[in-house]
Amino acid sequence: MLPALEILALVVFALLPLGINDYLTVFFTRVLILVLLSIGFDLIWGFAGIMSFGQAVLFGSAGYAAALLARDLGVTSALLVLPAAIGMGLLLALLIGAFLLLGRNSTGLVFVALGTLTASYTAERLARGWYYLGGQNGIPSIPSLTLGSYEIDEGPVFYYLALGILVVVYVLCRLLVRSQFGLALAGLREQETRVAFLGYRVPHLKLIVFACSGAISGLAGGLYCFHEGFVWPSMLGVVLSTQVVLYALFGGVGTLIGAALGVVVIEMLGFWLSESYQKIWPIILGMLLLLVIMFRPTGLIGLFVSERERIGQFGRPAKRRRDAVARHVAP
Repeated sequence: MLPALEILALVVFALLPLGINDYLTVFFTRVLILVLLSIGFDLIWGFAGIMSFGQAVLFGSAGYAAALLARDLGVTSALLVLPAAIGMGLLLALLIGAFLLLGRNSTGLVFVALGTLTASYTAERLARGWYYLGGQNGIPSIPSLTLGSYEIDEGPVFYYLALGILVVVYVLCRLLVRSQFGLALAGLREQETRVAFLGYRVPHLKLIVFACSGAISGLAGGLYCFHEGFVWPSMLGVVLSTQVVLYALFGGVGTLIGAALGVVVIEMLGFWLSESYQKIWPIILGMLLLLVIMFRPTGLIGLFVSERERIGQFGRPAKRRRDAVARHVAP
């Protein structure tokens, strides 16, 4: 069922710009970029059990880095600024991860969550008070992203660029979590002490996956910067970091596609409710999120896939394994 959902989502989003106007195309481009950010978070929480309230730091810092390259150096080529954004997210994730995850003793869930939350709050306050970064106003009027001599403005072209990047990242993440490394991550999520007993360097595994998540978040920040045309301190803050957690909770963690589903549904509900109920729409949306999380702990993805398929399977299927055992013990 899970592959069918992934293929269906790809087909729907590939055909979507053909049936909507330019305004909605811009809206769904923003949704695709937030899906990229949410997948990066699901990679560390849903598969490795690392709770981070600092994804916005990685996202916003990469956005500011891309904006400064465009403003101060005139660099707008996608072949330069997007790798730079990835590098910024990767480097910052390595620094934060090394501080929080590497040590003699295993770091707990609360310690990492509070540490990343503090980093997010500190980064936002720093950006608001730093004149070079524009202070409260951020950095406006960022030039368009370019590819050669072609300017990639918001609309169908930017949409398909974001969709193509998202598909590539999604496939790479799917391959990662179904690899032997992904099996080790699943062990971290379920029973960290046993993984350490088997000889794995648990802090190093956590740092690697945290760095991968940072690179994805940085890529999302670079795209978001050029799509919106400006960056601002809230891109680094606690509100966005918490929002990413809600995306994953609402859609369902540990499946990648669940995090994507959470972003799409929440953003579409927010868009529709803000148009229909302008004064009370945040309250309505908050109540809907609370109801889903209370009565469907596995998220929306739990409506479509079983618990076993949601968590994932590794190794040979059970029937083949039983047959192999029977052949081995047969006289």
